Amino acid sequence: MGKYPHGLFTWADLASVDIDGAKAFYAGLLGWDAEDQFDPDGNFIYTMFSKDGKTTAGLGKMPDELAAQPGMPGGLWSSYVNVDDADSVIQKATANGGTVMMPAMDVMTSGRMAFLTDPSGATFGIWQARDFPGAGVFNEHGAMTWNELATRDVEGARAFYEATFGWGFELMQEAPEYWGIMLDTKVEGDGDADDNMNGGVMAMGENFPPEMPPFWGVYFQVDDAAASIAKASELGGSVAFGPMDTNAGVIAVLSDPQGGAFSVIQVATAA
Repeated sequence: MGKYPHGLFTWADLASVDIDGAKAFYAGLLGWDAEDQFDPDGNFIYTMFSKDGKTTAGLGKMPDELAAQPGMPGGLWSSYVNVDDADSVIQKATANGGTVMMPAMDVMTSGRMAFLTDPSGATFGIWQARDFPGAGVFNEHGAMTWNELATRDVEGARAFYEATFGWGFELMQEAPEYWGIMLDTKVEGDGDADDNMNGGVMAMGENFPPEMPPFWGVYFQVDDAAASIAKASELGGSVAFGPMDTNAGVIAVLSDPQGGAFSVIQVATAA
């Protein structure tokens, strides 16, 4: 078992058609450093992003067959759930209507991973940690702070993820419907009430294009949402949505120059 509890989102990575372009964009926007990894023959494998020496996210080359799919953007973020036993989780997921997109595989001695889709088609990763537990920092500028499912079947999603990961859910907003994802195990945080809150499930309303499939999105925390939006545009990115004030803070959905969509949040401060 890794250092993080079962069921917690602990990693996100980007598949991109332009590794150098993606590294430059996220370095400029979030202050990330990049360290490339290579195989014994010198072929590029993966990039580890970090901030102040602590890992924040990853970057890999988007496979050609994925990039060639109709409507596929040039960048795609994935969220990973930490699990105690990847193979057991796969069995639970498929027994409850999920699909295996990529079978479980060992990543050297770092861990064991797989990609799954829920019954509505939203894709997510699972990570059974060994030598590599996941991100080394959360909930500060430049770090992952939230993961969110947008779906048209909230009830079905809650049933699937409860059976697969043991998640609980707490209704946070009725219209549009929004549920907080709760862990049985407390997660260290800076408050009390939400220390075991792990992410959210959002109902897709009329503001979502009908052709848009359900998806898991990742949020990175920023100190100043307006400044981050301006910087993203300066670096060749774009604003897909926002900024918008919410109870949690100011949020916006951005895209990197290759089309990889992600969200930023300037967390609301206590009055």
